[in-house]
Amino acid sequence: MARQDPLRNFRFRLEIDGIVQAGFSEVTIGDSSVEPIEYREGNELTTVRKLKGLAKYANITLKWGLTDSHDLADWHKQVVDDVPLVDGVRRTVLIHVMNEAGQDKASFEIVNAWPTKYDPTDLNGKGNEVAIETLEIVNEGIRRIL
Repeated sequence: MARQDPLRNFRFRLEIDGIVQAGFSEVTIGDSSVEPIEYREGNELTTVRKLKGLAKYANITLKWGLTDSHDLADWHKQVVDDVPLVDGVRRTVLIHVMNEAGQDKASFEIVNAWPTKYDPTDLNGKGNEVAIETLEIVNEGIRRIL
């Protein structure tokens, strides 16, 4: 059997419907969970049954170096300007994790995503770090597709 090393977390790329972004320095994929509902009828044993409740998906955080592209800031501005979410504000985001050869080996699909928070970079005249922008997006589903 061939050895399968785990994928490294520093080779990835994103696809966002209609938005072209060169690259991201960090992507935080939130977790997903299903709330259990405890239930018991009076004539049952003293053990509580667990029923499936609502599914919840945590936010996704994107970080990238500041460039002249403002596509992601404009996406957030659509929400701020009260453009209805049904008018193309909700998007599908694909996150691809690549192997050393640059081939996609794992992919996650985030559905009905829209930006909830945009944080432009902090500036410091004495610093020499890269200027980093941050976008937090909410979603209605995260699933692994590859």
